[in-house]
Amino acid sequence: MSPRLTLINRDYTRLWFGQAVSSVGDAVFNTTLVLWVATVLAKDQSWAPVAVSGIVMASSVAVLGIGPLAGVFVDRWDKRATMLRSEALRGVLVAVLTALTFLPAGALPTGAWLALVYVTVLLLNAAGQFFSPARFAVLADLVTGDADRARAAGIAQATGETAWIIGPPLAAPLLFTAGLQWALLLNGLSYAVSYLAIRSIRATGTPSGAVRPAAAPRERTGVRREFMDGLRFFAGSRFLVALLLLAVIGQFGVGALGTLNIFFATDNLHADARLYGYLGMAMGAGGIAGALAGGRVVQWLGARRATWISLLVSGVLLVAYSRQTGFLGGVALLFVFTVPLTLLNTAMSPLLLAAAPPDYRGRVMAVFYPVTRLASMLSAVLSGWLAGSVLRGMGGSVAGFRFGPVDTIIAVSGLVVLLAGFFAMAALPGTPDDREAAEDVADPPAPHDPTAPLDAPPPPDAPAPIDSPSKTRPLAR
Repeated sequence: MSPRLTLINRDYTRLWFGQAVSSVGDAVFNTTLVLWVATVLAKDQSWAPVAVSGIVMASSVAVLGIGPLAGVFVDRWDKRATMLRSEALRGVLVAVLTALTFLPAGALPTGAWLALVYVTVLLLNAAGQFFSPARFAVLADLVTGDADRARAAGIAQATGETAWIIGPPLAAPLLFTAGLQWALLLNGLSYAVSYLAIRSIRATGTPSGAVRPAAAPRERTGVRREFMDGLRFFAGSRFLVALLLLAVIGQFGVGALGTLNIFFATDNLHADARLYGYLGMAMGAGGIAGALAGGRVVQWLGARRATWISLLVSGVLLVAYSRQTGFLGGVALLFVFTVPLTLLNTAMSPLLLAAAPPDYRGRVMAVFYPVTRLASMLSAVLSGWLAGSVLRGMGGSVAGFRFGPVDTIIAVSGLVVLLAGFFAMAALPGTPDDREAAEDVADPPAPHDPTAPLDAPPPPDAPAPIDSPSKTRPLAR
């Protein structure tokens, strides 16, 4: 009998395969949307950067508006069924958008096309807010033990970065040769593959897959009370507040790149729009390198020291990227820039976990992740507005270096990341044992009635505090 490839166990392998295929579809879909909006719908328009930033804003609105409460409802539902319904809904949404793109180009005004894109991205992300916590709960059932869960987290991060090596280079040829419809259809098919993979997973039979039996009025009271306790706990922890502040500052720095990188590639790097996908590919490769090296670097430097060093290095490299004028140099700088950025996410995750007791980790993430996404949304909108209006037409040179609106905003973004690094250096001094991160944590409030519903169990792989920049990912997985 020939050996079969198995990652951790059979069911996890099937879940991983479905998500790997779907991640590639997401990368193609997102890159296609950015290219289509920037080079077709808003071609040569002053408001093109604002139009692209709308994709980020639509995804962030879903995360901010639905994310904090979605986990409460997922807690009451069957997790596997929730994942299946989410994938089916997202597949239908992409299919509807794909069908509409078969209409003649002038059938709808530009504003209507943009509205369709934004609404689709918003609804896809809204469904994703239910899919992600359900997937985390299913993973907790499928993968047990700290060692295997660590492996699962590493596999997930490496798979996501690999998807961004494969997906973006596929998106541009599909868009400009085969047409928009086929690039969108690829993502719709990826949802079908994910759906079938989830269907093939055996039911776990654990409490996490069961519907919560408590009465609705009692649940609403308990959820509200527990959520407010989480907010008070977060605000009372100086260490958590410091982590949130540096993540917000850092997100303001890297967030602009997601909106402006397509314009930087065509204007400053003098590259054809068809080559844009290779910038995402370079960042995916840098993300894999950072993921592979992250554990060893954190073990060597400590999580706190690795955090501020990664921010400082990322800031310097982002400023250096803003001065590039050749495509190959830009690709190389983006690859190098993504390595410390991925190390940063690896370093911050254990700090967050150490700073929050197990009973509060879900609520800590319910505060941390939406706030950082809000910073990302504001950064995307602000950078698009500055490039398309206030700084439009700006040009000049200083000491032989030429400056335009897009490269200036990216350079300032690098300085903002540097600022976050210096703040982290002061707020997170290196210690021999990074478990001391929990020293400044406030004592948790007294527990409530044990019959009150609790939040979802902490996920085996915590979300990254700072998004990878040029990979504007509207699809939450």
